[in-house]
Amino acid sequence: MTTHRVLTTLGCALAAVLATAWSTAPPAQPGTRPAAPTTVRTHHGLVRGAAHDGYRTFEGLPYAAPPVGSLRWAPPRPAADWAGVRDATRPASACPQPAGEVPGGSTDEDCLHLNVTTPDGARPAHPRPVVVWLHGGGFTTGAGSSYDAHRMATRGGVVVVTVNYRLGALGFLAHAGLPGSGTFGLADQQAALRWVRAEIGAFGGDAHRVTLAGESAGGYSVCAQLASPAAAGLFDRAVIESGPCTGRADRPFAPSSVPLSTARATGADLAAKAGCGSAHDVTACLRRVSVPRLLAAQGGDQQPAYATPLLPSAPEAAITSGRFHHVPVLLGGNHDEGNGWAAGIIQAGHPVTRGTWPDVAATFFPSPGEAEAIVREYPVHRTDGGPVFGAVVGDADFACPTARTDDLLSAHVPVWRYEFADEHAPPLTSGTPPFPLGAPHASELPYLFDLGGRPRDLTAAQRRLADTMIDYWTAFARTADPDGPSSPHWSRRTVQSLAPDHIAPTRTARLRHHCAFWNALTARGGASG
Repeated sequence: MTTHRVLTTLGCALAAVLATAWSTAPPAQPGTRPAAPTTVRTHHGLVRGAAHDGYRTFEGLPYAAPPVGSLRWAPPRPAADWAGVRDATRPASACPQPAGEVPGGSTDEDCLHLNVTTPDGARPAHPRPVVVWLHGGGFTTGAGSSYDAHRMATRGGVVVVTVNYRLGALGFLAHAGLPGSGTFGLADQQAALRWVRAEIGAFGGDAHRVTLAGESAGGYSVCAQLASPAAAGLFDRAVIESGPCTGRADRPFAPSSVPLSTARATGADLAAKAGCGSAHDVTACLRRVSVPRLLAAQGGDQQPAYATPLLPSAPEAAITSGRFHHVPVLLGGNHDEGNGWAAGIIQAGHPVTRGTWPDVAATFFPSPGEAEAIVREYPVHRTDGGPVFGAVVGDADFACPTARTDDLLSAHVPVWRYEFADEHAPPLTSGTPPFPLGAPHASELPYLFDLGGRPRDLTAAQRRLADTMIDYWTAFARTADPDGPSSPHWSRRTVQSLAPDHIAPTRTARLRHHCAFWNALTARGGASG
């Protein structure tokens, strides 16, 4: 295995390393109000959820048929009806994935379920805006049930839907003659959105005010749905967190898509590793392979395929040409996106020092002349190797692509852009990093959700910031404008910096300088940005 593949796998495994942040919630403490059941009628049958203090939850609701047997690697089919009352008080299985965010992983393909959190005031006669959340995890890990959305529902007065979708090779395999190649996970997301349009009214949601939101791979999924003709009419606003639409496959840390030809080559490699490469009917052979064997055969990173019926163009090409769904967008990222990867790579035994920096840079930017230019633009001195490497990853993979996405989208639709900048954001992993991480990738999530049901470990100032962020996000879901009566003014013409006791337009001179560097490097055939 090459050094590049080793380090790339380390980078793509970051979401799995975050498992300690949002694994299974601890049991309820004494004095917790017992959950009272509540029942709602859907088109498929009755469901019984749970009542809490100010909100209700309905978990494990099927939005499509189990993708098993002949439906493995098939577009999602409608869920079956059921008799009686279906229990919806516990989450269903996560989609198949290696151990990480989901303790022990999952091998259960019957996973196309979603979860609804609705405030007590939401009723069919008085519907509330809906936020549909797509989880991150590199298109390889994650589960909708990891995101406890009760604070967003109760403070913001919105109905929140969190979604499971097929992951890894089971979600993104491509093979000649296989309809839906490379986009099964994206098709699942669209099936969930169709479920929301049809069913959410019974839970007190407004089917005509649906915001599609996600982070990292979930954010890039929102980009893909903006670009997908099949998603027309399925959502009314979009929130993209740390998943810029201009991500590229040659940048291993940010999510991206690949052409169908590349996805098919990856699929052929998977088939060979799974023992089906020379089978007369490769797809039939693969459908007989066990889930653990498929998980062992798949690579560490996954991308949806474009040049497909569901995704005719890469999201960047679609928004560049203006051929995307014209809905308002809230877009942003974190001030120190790359620091988590830099820290993980250093801790894995690859120090970044003045002496090693040229080789590390060349590993990730191998085109002729790239590494030399990067080392000059981002010099490493005596003890700052980790933060410098983190800044390169953050600028090249996230900050500059986010700025580019903003420019492309805002030529056609209203865009509000933020930067999460709490330099003391609580860590999402255990242990001591080799340098302070600041506001790295995914660090904004505990401000919006209780990950794994765990209450936030935030200071009073951070709790105020969390409330303000929820106010912004849910005002956007209500009105397509994040400005609200209880939040500082947010102008479309500025990048709002979000930090405790400092919510104001951010200074972008440094970023403009570095993005000009990356743009020049791109223009001569090098890095994206």
